[in-house]
Amino acid sequence: MTDRWEQGMATRRRVLGNAHVDAAEARRTAFDTPFQELITEAAWGHLWSRPDWPFRERSIVTIAILAALGQDEELAMHIRATANTGATEADIREALLHVAIYAGVPAANRAIRIAKETLDGMQEVS
Repeated sequence: MTDRWEQGMATRRRVLGNAHVDAAEARRTAFDTPFQELITEAAWGHLWSRPDWPFRERSIVTIAILAALGQDEELAMHIRATANTGATEADIREALLHVAIYAGVPAANRAIRIAKETLDGMQEVS
């Protein structure tokens, strides 16, 4: 593996947690290995590993973008990741208020429902 992949895997584990990454790696097949390598190197090894923003800010922006695009599964995953990034419930709420104004109320409404369900599930686990 490349240095970028190694950095990406370390960052991915720090943000998403070992249990999530281990489960994803266990599901990897020959078909999706190139995709997994791409996102580990590009998203996690390059973008999320850049020094200019801490994980909290990257988390907030990612949540807003995923909510605006209606990417429900990824949104829930990144809300769960806030346990590791330092983004708070208030940060999530503020991001989703921005989504309502800049991307539309229906997108924010759906994202708020997902956020509430995900945050409630996180409370049950802790």
